[in-house]
Amino acid sequence: MQQTCDVLIVGAGPGGASCAYWLAKLGVSAVVVEKKVFPREKTCGDGLTPRSVHQLEQMGMSGFLQSKHRYKGLRTVAFGHEMELNWPDHPEFPDYGYVVSRHDLDGAVAANAVEAGATLIQGAEAVGVQRGPAGEAISVTVKAKDGTATEYLPRYLVVADGSNSRIGRQLGASRDRSLPMGLALRGYFSSPLSGEALIESHLDIRTPEGEVMPGYGWIFPMGDGRVNVGVGILSTLGRWKEINTTKVMEAFVATAPSRWKLDPSDPIYVGTGGKLPMGFSVGPRVGPNFLMVGDAAGSINPFNGEGIAYGYETGRLAAEIVADALALDDPAVLRRYERELDAHYGDYYRIARAFVGLIGHPAIMHTAVSAGIRSKTIMDPVMRVMANLVREGHNGPAELLYRAGLASLIAKDRLDPLWQAGKALAGSRRKD
Repeated sequence: MQQTCDVLIVGAGPGGASCAYWLAKLGVSAVVVEKKVFPREKTCGDGLTPRSVHQLEQMGMSGFLQSKHRYKGLRTVAFGHEMELNWPDHPEFPDYGYVVSRHDLDGAVAANAVEAGATLIQGAEAVGVQRGPAGEAISVTVKAKDGTATEYLPRYLVVADGSNSRIGRQLGASRDRSLPMGLALRGYFSSPLSGEALIESHLDIRTPEGEVMPGYGWIFPMGDGRVNVGVGILSTLGRWKEINTTKVMEAFVATAPSRWKLDPSDPIYVGTGGKLPMGFSVGPRVGPNFLMVGDAAGSINPFNGEGIAYGYETGRLAAEIVADALALDDPAVLRRYERELDAHYGDYYRIARAFVGLIGHPAIMHTAVSAGIRSKTIMDPVMRVMANLVREGHNGPAELLYRAGLASLIAKDRLDPLWQAGKALAGSRRKD
């Protein structure tokens, strides 16, 4: 069976659901195919930062959020020290976040897109793309759970099927392996501090043997008796693929602050790991009649591993550009997507990639974190930069820090080489 549509969106996670919502609001008919059936589990920290909250509120989901666990900031823990930091003020983004399980969140956002006018087909997996002579996506084959197949003939295709993007690979996208990547594992545990007003980030996670690794651990209170506990490991570590994330997770839970009262022997749920393609490490992200968004485009923030906000944001940007292309009947409009991505995120992500490269050297990481975690004067602006909450047109410490870094040590043409230098430093240490 064949079916035509103006826009086909593959994947109803943050990027796909956001794109569908904004297309519907712009009066564009969109069909979203999602291989899972909501609600479904998703490996994630479940933390919604101010950037995520802003996008959800823009999509009319304030009421949904008000029933969820709200938090005001971050407790950073490292090398025997702690510091509590509230979310900073910002002219656009709120000074609060929420912790919401992806089990509940993704289905709600997808349903919100349907209410706006999008069509959602669940339990249907996009398995193949037929391409034309110019590389355009002519048709996408979608198989339902019962084995029946539908061939969609979209004018435009938005690829939002996650970090292992099957359709993205078929369209020629691949990850730049010289750029940072992460692996994450998370579980849920009971805790008397499930209503805590701060999420907690640990910057000194270790192997069971005690080796400090580039990465982070987290404990995020859910407000329902549970906490989300997880670890993320960065690819700066040369042998990162050899690391047993389950063992790292077990070590992290066993050494977590006693106030959380985590019982390593009695998790509520420990899920499988997930890949974290960071810093727009996947490309090309634009084709003759298709765009890639969210994790499928490698949009995760290398500074903090945040992906939800960037799924919502890139999905919204893609919707605006696809709507313009339809209105003008001009596929060339899609080329604007890459320019817009670079304008919104280019310099910031280049700096973030450089940062990830440097913290791959344990001595640099230990020195920087140990010094910073003792000083709110340092940590406040660092938090603003790492959460991508720098304010345009302001001259606060965070803005001055960001601009100074951009203008001097890590100018555009040196950022990715700096990331490579960090990897080299980490490698030289292992050989010593």
